[in-house]
Amino acid sequence: MARIVKTSSSLPLWTYKAFLLVAAAIWGLGTVVIKSTVDAFPPAWIVGVRFTAAGVILGIIMLPRFRKKVDADHLRKGAILGVLVFLSYWSNSTGLTDTTGSNSSFLTSLYCVIIPFLGWALHGPRPTRFNIAAAVVCVAGVGCVSFASGVGFSLRFGDLVTLLSALFLSFHVIYTAKFAPGCDMTLLTVIQFVVAGVLGLAAGLAFEPMPDFAALGADTWTSLAYLAVFASCVALLLQNLAVAHVDPAPASLFLATESVFGVLFSVLFLGELLTAPLFAGFALIFAGIVVSEYLPQRAAKKAAGEAEDAPEAEQSDADSPANRP
Repeated sequence: MARIVKTSSSLPLWTYKAFLLVAAAIWGLGTVVIKSTVDAFPPAWIVGVRFTAAGVILGIIMLPRFRKKVDADHLRKGAILGVLVFLSYWSNSTGLTDTTGSNSSFLTSLYCVIIPFLGWALHGPRPTRFNIAAAVVCVAGVGCVSFASGVGFSLRFGDLVTLLSALFLSFHVIYTAKFAPGCDMTLLTVIQFVVAGVLGLAAGLAFEPMPDFAALGADTWTSLAYLAVFASCVALLLQNLAVAHVDPAPASLFLATESVFGVLFSVLFLGELLTAPLFAGFALIFAGIVVSEYLPQRAAKKAAGEAEDAPEAEQSDADSPANRP
């Protein structure tokens, strides 16, 4: 995701880690909210209303700093990111019409594993042994999820569309990193929200029935408000406040708990049951995320530390009495 706020801070480090957990919990509950809303409000319309409202809210808040920064480059890059946001969230919402909130939460988390291989395909660095190990573990986890129905290997339409959502989200993360240098990321975020919202409304008009807005209950409007205000604006702001102060490795692990919160809230609010194969699959997928996100950076830090210690050791040997003339 784009980094919105960079600040010097006097807050303790644990506060920013708490921000990450809160953001992950908001997104985890967001999966449950979408699952409970898609029957009354079609997927594309959810995306359209959610991101149009989020773009307007964030745009109004940040309007004073945008007036001199809007140019063709920001509009082009923001539009590309907006298309990817739309495709990711539309497919995710569509998948929730034919899968459980628990499955959706964990399958979407696979983007952490997809990104290294997709980046390599787009002329990025070659995947490491950790990336390959994570992919194997996650595929095993998806296999457990697919066998959970007890009728043999079976990925439902909703599961497959959710996997497609993870792929689009991977593209979004890669291109966000590519576009970040030299751009105002807050402005890019607002532009992509507005573009995703407009595309969602257009797709809803073209492919889905028009919701009966007058007949929508208070619970549906509350769900839409939650998705626009909390799951978009607030969670993103908390995430970006935190990642400016927390190292990437622990930050990734805290954000990966979104899938755990998604399962927890699905059990609490949707009455979903965790069978043994599902639990095993979720555990393997989460383990794959940890392998993909944490171990490579831990190995890199260890190697960097050894490289720093090597010159000191050589100097110490050179200064020892045995080596003096």
